[in-house]
Amino acid sequence: MANPLLLPLLNWARGLRYPTLFKLTAVAFAISILWPFDPIPFIDEIVLGLGTLLLANWKSRKAPPEPPIEGDAARRS
Repeated sequence: MANPLLLPLLNWARGLRYPTLFKLTAVAFAISILWPFDPIPFIDEIVLGLGTLLLANWKSRKAPPEPPIEGDAARRS
């Protein structure tokens, strides 16, 4: 179950595209690692949530389909 304090932040982050979401996750991770104390409450949970969203948005790009060779029969569905 999501933490009610973090839910608005993660709902906002869900709408971000890959490069922006990656940068936000990297900054939050760096803050979490570099400072031994928690400068932002729940920073570890924020990093885990953003990492989950980042992996969910990470898609492999498929190669575009090749054009049919002239003379080949096209299959119709």
